Amino acid sequence: MSWKLFEPAASTYEGWYATRRGRRTDRAERALLAWLLRSFPNIGDVLDVGCGTGHFTQWLVASGLRAVALDRSPAMLAELHRRLPHIPVLLGDAHCLPLRTAAVDVVVFVTTLEFLEYPDTALSDAVRVARRAVVVVALNRWSVGALSRRCGPQAHRSLLGRARDYSLASLRALLTAAAGERLREIRWASSLFPDGLWKLRAQIPFGDIIGMVAIVTPPPEVASSATPASRRRKIATDSCLREPQGKT
Repeated sequence: MSWKLFEPAASTYEGWYATRRGRRTDRAERALLAWLLRSFPNIGDVLDVGCGTGHFTQWLVASGLRAVALDRSPAMLAELHRRLPHIPVLLGDAHCLPLRTAAVDVVVFVTTLEFLEYPDTALSDAVRVARRAVVVVALNRWSVGALSRRCGPQAHRSLLGRARDYSLASLRALLTAAAGERLREIRWASSLFPDGLWKLRAQIPFGDIIGMVAIVTPPPEVASSATPASRRRKIATDSCLREPQGKT
């Protein structure tokens, strides 16, 4: 899917979170993301890949993290900067992140993989950039919401109708392959169940969203030699940008 599809939506994108459905989804996604991040005390730097207008980047910063926002859509980043000028942004491709190896503690994807042409490539590069973990919140293929996106009213919407949902098994397989020998553990939960149950987080893979974290070991050179100061210096752009593919 071309990232250009997101350009016209930039000015109205944030408004969806003010709708009834948007508020309910937002509460569930934030709660699930918070639960996933609690696996890592003393997180420092976080990269939000496919940040859009910065909705979740803002939440990460408000949670006390040093977050960097990355998206391939210039219009989305312009809107983010207009709303949140204090948040650092990167115009970049999720398939080839413009950061050095082991640049951040955690890389986060919140409903981003669904719009990438090569999600396996994006996750592999996220593992390269992450010292501690890659966190994914994704739309669940086996849910009521997925049926609506495929067959209901949402199927005709320009963005959600084109999302590629994931099952628990397919998301786990992608993250496991991406992490490779550095994988220590996979944790997951599902949320956004039918109305009245949005607070429920459970290992029942039928909520509208699945949250999953791949906990990884630091690269050997980082574990043995990096200092806090040198890690901060690693959050510098590299020369690996290429022609964009997908959402970011």
